[in-house]
Amino acid sequence: MNYELKIRRVDTMIPNRTVGAGLRACPGQPHRIAPKFFLGLFIALCLCCRAKEQQAEKEAESSATAETKEVETSTVSSVEPVKAPPGLPNVVAKIEDYVITKEELETRLMMELRPKPYEYRSDAEPPNAKTLLLEMIAEKAMIIEARKGNHTGLPLLEDEAIQASLKRFKERRLVNSLVKIHLQDKITVTDTEIDEKIKASRGGSRTALTRERAKAMLTRAKANRLFSQYYNDLCKKFHFEKVSDNFPKAGQIHERLLLRPQKPRKFGFIRISQVKDELTPEEKNIVLATYDYGKVTLKDWFDALFELSPPSRPKDLNTLIGVERLLDQASRTPILVSEAKLLGLDKDENFLKQVKESEDRILLNKTRSEKSKDIKGPIAEEQIVAYFNKNKEAFGTQKTLEIDQIWCQDLKTARKAKAELDNGRDFESVKQTYSLEKKRDPSNAYPDSKGMFFKDLWKGEPNEIVGPVRGFFHSDGVKWRIVKILEKTPGEAKEYSINMKNNIEAKMLEKQRNEALEKYRKEILEKYSYEIYDERIRDIDPLDIP
Repeated sequence: MNYELKIRRVDTMIPNRTVGAGLRACPGQPHRIAPKFFLGLFIALCLCCRAKEQQAEKEAESSATAETKEVETSTVSSVEPVKAPPGLPNVVAKIEDYVITKEELETRLMMELRPKPYEYRSDAEPPNAKTLLLEMIAEKAMIIEARKGNHTGLPLLEDEAIQASLKRFKERRLVNSLVKIHLQDKITVTDTEIDEKIKASRGGSRTALTRERAKAMLTRAKANRLFSQYYNDLCKKFHFEKVSDNFPKAGQIHERLLLRPQKPRKFGFIRISQVKDELTPEEKNIVLATYDYGKVTLKDWFDALFELSPPSRPKDLNTLIGVERLLDQASRTPILVSEAKLLGLDKDENFLKQVKESEDRILLNKTRSEKSKDIKGPIAEEQIVAYFNKNKEAFGTQKTLEIDQIWCQDLKTARKAKAELDNGRDFESVKQTYSLEKKRDPSNAYPDSKGMFFKDLWKGEPNEIVGPVRGFFHSDGVKWRIVKILEKTPGEAKEYSINMKNNIEAKMLEKQRNEALEKYRKEILEKYSYEIYDERIRDIDPLDIP
């Protein structure tokens, strides 16, 4: 989709206030801090949006026949088990300063159990705990290498793009912590206020609000008012001042990048690379605002612009009002971060831990990209056709089952439910008695959604009851179930056609990248000493993780 950002020429009622080529002062309105910013922050907090960053993407499938070799370290022979340190009861492996806990390994095992879209293998088996642990150790080694710069000549944390990403991460964490501290115990909503809100909503065309919805709306409104006042107080505290003399330059430079890029663009909006490559250092450092602990530059102003999706970017940045309004947005984070640092939030142990984890994720993903960047198409069509002929099942129409399920708390419950079914009790009746989901309707099941558990279901025939068998129960892991097969539709193989070429090539390239990463993991494990505490992983069953 092509987005085009057009400059809106704003006619002014004050002709003598023209301030530059294409930059006009438009009749304004009182400036205020937009509540949208604070609303977003508060919603994030109310929903406990300090969730962990999504774990790094899994790379290659663990081979079912992978060798589970004894671990060699610099101090322990390969045939003698490594004794776990008593002071770290949950640690299952260690490499330099990094440790891997049993909980982390179990979480990763659960991730590996779930199938990747369109990657069903009929011979799939549960992941091996030790094989997967070796992969996790290799990832730690890759991070260590990246920090040292051993494979690039430069520590990756000095990379400009990585530094920018980490800066944004730190700022978001500090601002969210500051918001939480300031709003904590200051927002109360009474039953009377909720009743009045519901009563007022009935006067309009909308359906009357629920109490929960009314309370949420009142809470957000109070949070916005409180934090808006807090932010304005901080601006006064830090002597925040706008350098309005530089607003015309900002508008002119924006118009230049938008309408006259040095290199052709496919899309009608400014790219991040333009600010990096087309602005001089002097232009990037044009000061638009100052405060006691720093300044807001044109580079910061553009960074705020890039936080917005192209369709939602302001159309009035050729006006003084538009430049100033975006500056208000760009100034919020540095002001709030300055206050957070004054309060010592940047020294908080949990914050520093989150920063290091973020660094590790970025470094690992960057290393993965570097190791596979040279693997790209095009691939000769004869190779594509040969790959297709060997993997026709993966490119055909999937097998499909329509099933009804009784999800059970444990195997004992599942066996009891199955016994009652065997004695002639109605499936729906048993479902209402034992199922964790009594109101769930029948649904379709596919190989790539059920993964390794699909083969157990496919053995059943229509109207047959299968079980107890395991399955993925939402985010709660693996649970036992009784399944009634309602309908069974075989898959259908397809013949090769040219419109399948791109999809097949993408799978081939992904396979090559995974193989390259697997090769690198093996190489790097030879380079580093590490320890695996076997006695702590022997009892891990991927299919029975609480």
